[in-house]
Amino acid sequence: MRVAIFDFDGTLYAEETFKLLMNHLKEHPIYKSRYKRFYRSIVPPYIANKLKLYPNSKMKERSMQLYLEAFEGRSKTEMNVYFEELKVIMQKDFNSQVLERLKQHQQDDIHILLVSGAYTQFLQRVTEGVSFHHIIGTDISYKENKVDTKTRVKHVNGTRKTESLLQALEGQEIDWENSFAYGDSYSDLPVLELVGNPVAVKPEEKLRSVAKARGWEII
Repeated sequence: MRVAIFDFDGTLYAEETFKLLMNHLKEHPIYKSRYKRFYRSIVPPYIANKLKLYPNSKMKERSMQLYLEAFEGRSKTEMNVYFEELKVIMQKDFNSQVLERLKQHQQDDIHILLVSGAYTQFLQRVTEGVSFHHIIGTDISYKENKVDTKTRVKHVNGTRKTESLLQALEGQEIDWENSFAYGDSYSDLPVLELVGNPVAVKPEEKLRSVAKARGWEII
């Protein structure tokens, strides 16, 4: 089985998800009153990160946790509605070249996966109409159908992306040499190195240098 693995932020989606989520909370008619508390909570780890006292991976995971705390007690259906509100806005910024590649892979009967650090439930809502065999993201915990903020999020980033991907494909015989992966960030390197056809999408400079040195495709 051949696979095609797609990153989300900066690859399928041209912008940054978390900035959009912050603005959505800030301006939302129902939840905006919770934004100030979220913002106050995120400032200390943000400053520590800028001072290089708090690593990026922990900063991202902490941000994801603090964001969810604004929705404590909300149901899965309510969260679906909240994320669904972003679908039309975000799909306007989907990379058309990447979408074309994805559709071509579908026609070629390639197993397609989306792997991202964004909330899985959010990814499922905003990519509606775009077919994936697997969507791998950061799961939101629920207890009695309510957002459970006591259970810490496990942000899918860095090595966790590769681990989650291999877990999803466990038991399958994968033709890695004839498979594809798309990413924009140097942190996507472990996934890109899995396949015989890595593609750097509008890559940041560090990944661009690697892609050029190794003769990878850049779009």
